[in-house]
Amino acid sequence: MSDQTRPPYRAYAGIMGTFAGGLAAAAALARLLDRDAGDVGALDLAVLGLATFKAARTISRDDIASFLREPFVEGETSEGVTSPIESGDLRQAIGELVTCSRCVGTWVAAGLGTTQILAPRYGRLLTWTLAAAGLNDWLQAGFAALTHRANALEQEPVRS
Repeated sequence: MSDQTRPPYRAYAGIMGTFAGGLAAAAALARLLDRDAGDVGALDLAVLGLATFKAARTISRDDIASFLREPFVEGETSEGVTSPIESGDLRQAIGELVTCSRCVGTWVAAGLGTTQILAPRYGRLLTWTLAAAGLNDWLQAGFAALTHRANALEQEPVRS
């Protein structure tokens, strides 16, 4: 197996180490600044989940964030038809991360959660704004599906 076809395990380990180290550093900074997560309830989790959904989809799929994906993927980033560059190194690993909404979502959730603790006002504003945008996406998709179904029903012949 050549280096180009072998998964970039070292890069994966570096990315995971950076993630864990970043969270540890954020926790240490929160402790140093005497910041506490406080009481986190179901509503907080739901809002964080919607915000994470929206930000992860934006980073991994939307045209507006194509400049983030472009250095790490092959294909037309503005059309969403991309695949990670198969280089066997960090570039490939980052390409895999930024094209996977679930993968990058973990990073987004960590970032939003950290922001809510270290900069609560900004973190809350950012998270609630992204959550509202995520809810808007779901409502728009639901409306489009209902409209499509209603139009299809109107086209069906009337049976007597």
